[in-house]
Amino acid sequence: MADGRIIKALSGFYYVQDEANKEIYQCRGRGNFRKRKITPLVGDFVVYEAENKTDGYILEVNERENELVRPPIANVDQAFLVFSATQPTFNTQLLDKFLVHIEASDIKAIICISKIDLVSESEENEILAYAENYRDIGYDVLVSSAQSLSGVSEIEPHFQEKVTVFAGQSGVGKSSLLNAIKPELDLDTSDISTHLGRGKHTTRHVELIPFGSGLVADTPGFSSLDFRGIEADDLWLYFPEIRDKSNECKFRACTHQAEPGCAVKDAVESEEIKAYRYDHYSSFFQEIKDQKRRY
Repeated sequence: MADGRIIKALSGFYYVQDEANKEIYQCRGRGNFRKRKITPLVGDFVVYEAENKTDGYILEVNERENELVRPPIANVDQAFLVFSATQPTFNTQLLDKFLVHIEASDIKAIICISKIDLVSESEENEILAYAENYRDIGYDVLVSSAQSLSGVSEIEPHFQEKVTVFAGQSGVGKSSLLNAIKPELDLDTSDISTHLGRGKHTTRHVELIPFGSGLVADTPGFSSLDFRGIEADDLWLYFPEIRDKSNECKFRACTHQAEPGCAVKDAVESEEIKAYRYDHYSSFFQEIKDQKRRY
């Protein structure tokens, strides 16, 4: 038996990098994982055995520090949330959904707005205003272009000594950004679909890639996200500016919806909390409630 880390999962196989010799072994999961409702994830630290490099079995999955359902990955230090200025259109509601999931998993979030060179001056000013809003909340926000290489040099230092997951919508340029920083990766990229108005899935699986002194996971993109595992009554915890104001509310169990003496709603009225962020909070709150009723 040996210790290792899953660096790729593909077609029912798990590719484990040995902790000692750094060699990679193709493994399957043991049959009893299904009975125990354990699904090995990229990023998992595992105990495995292998007779050769293509015939191994994962015996145990060690306790995780954190995990994400979408993208499916474990034990990461930070998440780069890549959203494009255009093609597809910058979507603060989907960005806030991502942020809720990252906050719920207690993972540091860094927002990266790509393709800034493709928008008009007025659109750029609007997006930069959003970027400043998120900085005021406490998030690191980078603005970049893989084509012009603007802002790319600011991204790479964030990867050092970290395990980073790149996540975002299809077509926002996650793989293009990684290629711009490290061209030898030569990750598959594709133009936006003009018919569908959204990106094509060029990344098909999750894989940890050595990146300087760290590891980076380029992940499949998608255009929707649900709230599995998140309770409506806990949602306020995952909006930092709402969390900071909630201790001033009249009622301890305030949901910041219709209760009197709500400091959060007062902060929205005074524009201390941005209205679009509060609207997303209320929309997500109702979505989670409706989701619970369905299931």
